[in-house]
Amino acid sequence: MAAGEEQSREYLRRHRLPELLHRLGALLLFHRPERPREFLIQVLERVKAGRRAEGEYPLLMDEANVDAMFSLLDVLGQGHIRPAQYREALKTLGLSTEDLELEDDVNITLDVFKEGMKKKMLESWSV
Repeated sequence: MAAGEEQSREYLRRHRLPELLHRLGALLLFHRPERPREFLIQVLERVKAGRRAEGEYPLLMDEANVDAMFSLLDVLGQGHIRPAQYREALKTLGLSTEDLELEDDVNITLDVFKEGMKKKMLESWSV
């Protein structure tokens, strides 16, 4: 690999630009704003304010969306899902599963799911 290409990859990795672009793209596709450039500027301004603790980070999904996702995963209506399903839901949204420490026999309730999703969405902006 050429030195310039390696430096470029290192730059992207160090600044976590692929993750940022992925999140911005997901927000665009979810909201489908009429004015995408202005929407992206507003999102980045919210991220900036969130870092200064002057506002909230933009979230990909609101509480109703997270509830709906849980319902889709809990097809039998048992009130819980398996850790593997939780991990897949996080991965589907492009969220990290690296630090999850869940035993395979643990049940993930809706409250745990919602709390974990919100935490992971916020973490995704704070890095």
